[in-house]
Amino acid sequence: MERLEALFPRLRGTAYRITSSASDVYNCIAWAAGDTEHWWWPGDPARTYWPLGAPRLETLAAFRDAFAILGYVVCEQADLEQGFEKIALFADSDGTPTHAARQLGDGTWTSKLGMSEDIQHALENLVGTVYGSIAQILKRALPSSPPEPR
Repeated sequence: MERLEALFPRLRGTAYRITSSASDVYNCIAWAAGDTEHWWWPGDPARTYWPLGAPRLETLAAFRDAFAILGYVVCEQADLEQGFEKIALFADSDGTPTHAARQLGDGTWTSKLGMSEDIQHALENLVGTVYGSIAQILKRALPSSPPEPR
């Protein structure tokens, strides 16, 4: 935990928790998309997965396009909104995407930290020198539940 808190000082003194072991199979973008089988990045198509139809560029627009393929649209705030799942895209000071986090049903967030662990945390806990700032919030409607039998 000291290693994570050294990288992300805003985690210190908060209720974050590690929720998985380290893995180099998937990254934060894949984790935010719900995929634990691929490393998502718009770079080399021979080494990384990227959704077909999304530009293979390291831009916020390309990342929005990748998540739009999954049904996400831009929204204004990160607050928990019943019936929706949200993604936060982080970017450095040049606007280059660096990280993605996914909101959980209780309003906390989950992130895969590169090749390290997945953690549950408050969204602002990862703002800083490693991932930069929160650049965009996206949301999509959760699948509706089937009606209860009568």
